[in-house]
Amino acid sequence: MGVVALIVLVAFEALAVATAMPVVGRELDGLGLYALAFSGAMAAGVIATVLGGRWGDLRGPVAPLWAGVAAFVAGLAVSGFAPGMDVFVLGRFVQGFGAGMFQVAMYVLVSRVYPANLHPRVFAVFAAGWVVPSMVGPVIAGLVVESLGWRWVFLGVPLLVAPAALLLWRGLASVPASGHPETSGHPETSGHPETSEHRDMSGHPDAHERSGTGELPAVTGRTEANDRAGANDRAGAGGRTATDDHAGPAARTPIARRLGWAVLTAAGAALTQYGAQSGGTHPGETGPGGTAPGIGIAVLGAGLVLLALSLPRLLPAGILRGGRGLPAVITLRGIVAGAFFGGEVYLPLMLHAERGLSLTQAGAVLTGGALAWSLASWIVGRRPYDRTVILTSGPLLIAAGLLMMALTVFPGVPVALAFAGEAVAGFGIGIVYPTLSVLVLELSEPGRQGENSASMGVGESVFTVMTVAAGGAIVARLGATGPVYLACFAATALVALAGTLVARRTAP
Repeated sequence: MGVVALIVLVAFEALAVATAMPVVGRELDGLGLYALAFSGAMAAGVIATVLGGRWGDLRGPVAPLWAGVAAFVAGLAVSGFAPGMDVFVLGRFVQGFGAGMFQVAMYVLVSRVYPANLHPRVFAVFAAGWVVPSMVGPVIAGLVVESLGWRWVFLGVPLLVAPAALLLWRGLASVPASGHPETSGHPETSGHPETSEHRDMSGHPDAHERSGTGELPAVTGRTEANDRAGANDRAGAGGRTATDDHAGPAARTPIARRLGWAVLTAAGAALTQYGAQSGGTHPGETGPGGTAPGIGIAVLGAGLVLLALSLPRLLPAGILRGGRGLPAVITLRGIVAGAFFGGEVYLPLMLHAERGLSLTQAGAVLTGGALAWSLASWIVGRRPYDRTVILTSGPLLIAAGLLMMALTVFPGVPVALAFAGEAVAGFGIGIVYPTLSVLVLELSEPGRQGENSASMGVGESVFTVMTVAAGGAIVARLGATGPVYLACFAATALVALAGTLVARRTAP
């Protein structure tokens, strides 16, 4: 229950931030850093994913779990007390690091405590933690901002972490602090082969997935030794799978060096985001902190160089060309995440600034998308569907939803179309996410599932940062106007459409 309670708080904060950000950006005079407040947290998650995954493999999930919770709370406090937008962004970075650490430790915890055939049920319970925040989170956040001020959106959550942490502490008492489980969690040992006909696709390991409800199953043993424990130590264990053909540099990189590449990747993503926005909020102005446009271009170039050097070290070979099988799965995950979140991040801001909605009303639009995401994930988890159809339909739905949002920029278009568009896009990503999570496990050899899941998380974060950075560059250089919002939504819709081409290459 403690883990589920913390998931609820993380989910609420993720949804509440988007609702509060228009006021935060205005009061801290930091609209130029608006997008960085989102992408900075994502970049921090890259480092946390690599560090927390390996830490959990070697020492067990308990220590990284608590470290993640502590960092999450510290980041909320920094943002809540921030005197300016630069400190606020720093707090968001720490918050994102903590959430990423908590998330990856949670997966290690599940892999060590529950047998493989119970994983779908466990992750369905975790996903249920997103349902209530999806329904009321944006509305509550809007009311808090309008009645108490935006700072309490960040300062109020730590007050609720204490009872959740107490529940977590009691639940972790029986979990080994270190060491590896005793037996293998290879599908054959679980008595439940995880094929496309039998695997419940509602149970994918991702904090963004929202599907299913149910009662947490009892612990019946620890049979998941090779899923996420010691992935690098046992990379050669087991038979040859599709993963071997795409191993690339990531599989051969020691953890210290891999962590270094993760830091460089996060730095590259942050520099890319900052440089992209360093043109001022109107043509001819300086960027955030008085950055001259020429310096912004140099920073952007440095960030792209860092990404080009470091990112391939963390991902399987063939990512950039959408290689068949695992590379295409990871690429598609990044594309749909980048398209969806790259558009959604500006939706409340556009509705508030262009259509005159209150923060509560503008935040409520996110509820429809979150609920549609939950419904879609529940549907694909009930019975097997043709994966090619699912993975091509999802990006099309996301693109359609983004274009519907774009049309609401025009005053004559009913605002209700934005609510419908968010729901359509949410349904699209809801059918794709769990399907890709199942695929990444099926295409991984025993002992490499954790490594490949981490690679998928890294790719998702970087793709999303790049998409948000592109939108931030447009807003920073051309100004936050109706036509600019229209361009942002249209650009992310094109990104989603590119996913339909990659989707056909996900089969090995």
